[in-house]
Amino acid sequence: MTTSSLDLLWGTGDRPSRGPKPGLTLDRIVTTAVGIADAEGLDAVSMRRVASELGVGTMSLYRYVPGKTELLDLMLDRVQGESLDDAPTAPTHWRDTVTALARTTLALYRAHPWLLKVNEARSVLGPSALRGLELCLSGLKGPHGMGLSDPETISVIITVQGFAAGIARMELQAVEAAKETGVDDEEFWRTQRPYLERAMASGEYPLMAALAADTFSHDTDHFAFGLARLLDGFEALVGGAGGVSPAAADA
Repeated sequence: MTTSSLDLLWGTGDRPSRGPKPGLTLDRIVTTAVGIADAEGLDAVSMRRVASELGVGTMSLYRYVPGKTELLDLMLDRVQGESLDDAPTAPTHWRDTVTALARTTLALYRAHPWLLKVNEARSVLGPSALRGLELCLSGLKGPHGMGLSDPETISVIITVQGFAAGIARMELQAVEAAKETGVDDEEFWRTQRPYLERAMASGEYPLMAALAADTFSHDTDHFAFGLARLLDGFEALVGGAGGVSPAAADA
């Protein structure tokens, strides 16, 4: 992260008085970079590649963005803002806020899998990131909020985002494994079946051998199950903290 990223995100830095090619703008540069990352992964994004896609010389981009580090910061803020346009303007019940946060986070990673490769431990907080946090807080701490302390509220957000990211990572790894090996899931498990059947028949794994045939079915919605359990857990916490439960909110 550099101050250049912050200047670009918040519009406080110097902008070129005119572009080296008509129509070249910072917005087009970021849009093109996101498109490359979506199609080919983050490793495919470089200043040279973006310039090539835009039909300009690589040095032309440096009049708008200092380098790939700053470009990535702009890309992150750009995609983080995608789910905010349709977000409610008024505070919602905390359960609705948690549900929306989980679903939009999962949708974001599904739309932009390269995000899972980014170290966001020290993300630059641009306009989209702050707007998203403000929207979460309006539901979690508003009139129908959870009644938790500020650190606890942030922990709720981290927990929900971490859960959604975990589901997205599991999905992405399955896709990558099939692509890298050329072996689909059906063939992968068919190869292992004889070994697993012998292991189950050995009597050394009685609990696993007793599992139902549909235990690992792809029809199971692990995301929906996990989200429901998170909501149940938060509900118990909110009740103990004197927050707003659904029954109280509807009264």
